[in-house]
Amino acid sequence: MKACTEGEQKTRIDWKIGMNKTEKSTLVAELAENFGRASIALLSEYKGMSAGESDDMRRRIRAARGEFRVAKNTLLRRAVVGTKFALLEGQLGGSVGLILSYDDPVELAKTVSSFKDLGEKFKIRGGVLDGKPLTPAEINDLASLPPREVILAQLLGLIQAPATHLVRLLNEPGSSLARLIDAIGRKAGENAPAPAAVAEPAVAEPSTAEAPQS
Repeated sequence: MKACTEGEQKTRIDWKIGMNKTEKSTLVAELAENFGRASIALLSEYKGMSAGESDDMRRRIRAARGEFRVAKNTLLRRAVVGTKFALLEGQLGGSVGLILSYDDPVELAKTVSSFKDLGEKFKIRGGVLDGKPLTPAEINDLASLPPREVILAQLLGLIQAPATHLVRLLNEPGSSLARLIDAIGRKAGENAPAPAAVAEPAVAEPSTAEAPQS
């Protein structure tokens, strides 16, 4: 078996080999509580990090009011049951790191997208937001949005703005507000139920009976 680097050993302090049943149950309950508070959950693949790189990664995630955890897939599967992150189960497998945010999901997405300097040592596998699975590409799209405070300010300005200003704002090249509204519309369209088929009214057959003789 390949020996772990110092950074990988440091990352695995969240669990230990040979945990007994009580310790596993305690960790599952703790993870379930974390899922209950989280706004977004991401899964990452990591390998070969040095101790310094691992420490820096965790520090940057904490700065985004997030948390990096590692646990066995079997324990994570138990922890997500009955939570809004239940769809993470389909993305589990192999060595994964769990990244949770307890605040703005956009800020966390921006942070993990900044780890590209780690190359093959760190990759985002996917995640879940608002009960919906996210692909790596969708997480990158999320990272391109402005912070929540900026979005709220733009929406407030949208409500108060005259119609001419609204049209100009939405037509600006690269408008983040337009991209946000478009993304919301596309998500709503994907989740909308298919329209029910409307039955055509029956056409009465012309009567062949002769009118009664007077």
